[in-house]
Amino acid sequence: MPEISFLNVNGVLVNKEIAETKFTCDLSKCKGGCCTLESEFGAPLKMEEISFITDALPEVLPLLPPEHRAIIEEDGFFEIKNEELLTRSVNNRSCVFVYFENGIAFCGIEKAYFQKKIFFRKPISCHLFPIRISQLGGDILRYERFSECRHALEKGKETGISILEFCKDSLIRQYGEAWYSELEGKARE
Repeated sequence: MPEISFLNVNGVLVNKEIAETKFTCDLSKCKGGCCTLESEFGAPLKMEEISFITDALPEVLPLLPPEHRAIIEEDGFFEIKNEELLTRSVNNRSCVFVYFENGIAFCGIEKAYFQKKIFFRKPISCHLFPIRISQLGGDILRYERFSECRHALEKGKETGISILEFCKDSLIRQYGEAWYSELEGKARE
């Protein structure tokens, strides 16, 4: 069994795989598979994200397919399962905020953000993907493997970009510039 090792950055444990694994999304091949994973569970949400998303709905809803809008309007965009806040999914597949362009799944929240209509980019769990945060007396960051991301591993070998580098913006959003710089330094040691 392989040894699991972590970098400790100000009390946040980061699995070394995040610094070592090469990863670069290839949307032309995966088609946005991370937003359409088959599961009864949607993307994890933080309580404070609920109000940000609620405020953004007038700008986001027109970007979504009619079926997705109807679900949000009838049932809301989130649910609680196993005591966890999650986005709703459509038919246990697509996140309720997904829209499609040329057969590729994209995030409607993020589209409104890039159009400068809202200030909230998207849930941090989505922004950090393929990194997941677990709790065990503090944050533990781990790389979550999905077969849908096999193309990202192949492209990562070509680009030489690690998950750590690929997720730089989201890690800075979550923990700050100084924390990220310290993580980079520890990863190079």
